[in-house]
Amino acid sequence: MADKNRGPKARGAAPALSFVETLRWAWRQLTSMRTALFLLLLLALAAVPGSIVPQRGVDPRAVAAYFERHPDLAPVLDKLGAFHVYTSVWFSAIYILLMISLIGCIVPRIGVYARALRARPPKAPRNFSRLPASASYETTADVESVLADAAKSLGMARKDTVTETDDSGAVVGGEVRAEKGYLRELGNLVFHISLVVVLVGVASMNLLGYRGNAIVAEGGGYSNTLTQFDEFTAGGLFDTDDLPPFSMTLDEFDSRFELEGPQRGAPRSFVAYGTVTDKPGDEPRPYELKVNHPLRVDGASVYLVGQGYAPVIRVTDGKGRVVFDDAVPFLPADPTYTSNGVVKVPDARPSQLGFQGFFLPTAVSTGEDEIPVSAHPAAANPILGLFAYYGDLGLDDGEAQSVYVLDKDELTQFMGDDGEPLRIMLTPGEAVTLPDGKGTIEFVELRQFARFQFSAQPGVMVPLWGVSIGALGLVLSLMIRPRRTWVRARRREDGTTLVEIAALDRVPRSDVEQSVDDLAERLRERTGHTEADYDTASEGTTPESTKGET
Repeated sequence: MADKNRGPKARGAAPALSFVETLRWAWRQLTSMRTALFLLLLLALAAVPGSIVPQRGVDPRAVAAYFERHPDLAPVLDKLGAFHVYTSVWFSAIYILLMISLIGCIVPRIGVYARALRARPPKAPRNFSRLPASASYETTADVESVLADAAKSLGMARKDTVTETDDSGAVVGGEVRAEKGYLRELGNLVFHISLVVVLVGVASMNLLGYRGNAIVAEGGGYSNTLTQFDEFTAGGLFDTDDLPPFSMTLDEFDSRFELEGPQRGAPRSFVAYGTVTDKPGDEPRPYELKVNHPLRVDGASVYLVGQGYAPVIRVTDGKGRVVFDDAVPFLPADPTYTSNGVVKVPDARPSQLGFQGFFLPTAVSTGEDEIPVSAHPAAANPILGLFAYYGDLGLDDGEAQSVYVLDKDELTQFMGDDGEPLRIMLTPGEAVTLPDGKGTIEFVELRQFARFQFSAQPGVMVPLWGVSIGALGLVLSLMIRPRRTWVRARRREDGTTLVEIAALDRVPRSDVEQSVDDLAERLRERTGHTEADYDTASEGTTPESTKGET
């Protein structure tokens, strides 16, 4: 009963850690290799949602479509940062903790490795027979010769020779201590340092770089200014005033698809042709842009990341004025390039006009009253299908709108003579008059558009070099096997010299016994051996020529 009333200190419990001690303990836990590996695994798992859920910085339209398909789930994922995984707070926290953990692991290990390089090979153990592999033999050569030959036989290993002398100064014993495999730890350090280099390189690319997308139709142009981007994301340290002042035109776009066979409709070639002007006042130069072959302009890269069709549409309002005449990109929605698009005509009078519909490159009819579908992505039989609206487009409110979304809150749909919504179907060169004298709409011609991605990523080669050097370090750490070898020589009273050899691997290997046997054989050839030793060594029965294992 008395023991139950004793305090924690009396019962021998450890005292509570102070604040400084707690910080020291936390730091040791964070900078342990186990924690670094755990954070690396956690970072890989945290990156998985970014490859499953569409990301705003990559494809905002896909994010909007995800919200439409999953109206209940999408808001929850949005609060968790699933649509901007790589810039979310929780992903950044893992990223930063991993960098700190790796640096905390590497710095002390560099110091340990530097001390190991300066240190002498360790002293030989007393009993060689307890090591995994050992051998011995007798020779008439003197101790100094044996040790010198042993040092030569050990090759490139780091060696240290220690001798013992008698009262007269004659060498009566000694040993050669050798160690090799120092590059293994160097490779390990290089690999982990390379991980930090890769992390720093990726972070600098995201913080100092930018990426944006823009759609350009044939015959159109683009200037590298903020207002020209359809989508734009930049790092926290990037200044939009630093955008390179180049411009480019798209003169022609060549797209080819498989026409026959089981892969009918598969894309085969996409090439954009045009001119680019590096700086205002420079002469335009031609370019030929292909998929995965970017165009380099003033530190920026231009990639061809998509294409589609842009029907040229001309709209005349109720007063007979041409209020719209431009190519309108329709975004592909499936492999046959069934595309969706919107036309907004805010200058039309007496009412603003809006059109929403689809484009079919190769339209085929499925029935008399059925809507046609596209049978092939190539433009063999193009048809433009639209629904028409009039009223207020909502553009005068000052709120930004997507060019691919039609706000119908203040719009009224045109109705046909049958009382059903008016459905407009146009082929190139056709025009339709809108009801109530609201104007006309004409499908003038068909062009193609290219979707370009413009990006600049300072230090983009840093992660590449980090990965390359890290791979080399990993090979070194996996292929090089550190080993310690000792050769001991001792002069006996009968004038012979007993030579003992042993080796110890610091990582498991299967050839240590063979290595010791080979070293013993080389030394026998260099130093000679007694006749008795030769006879018994060949039979493998002499106690002076044995191999011990533990």
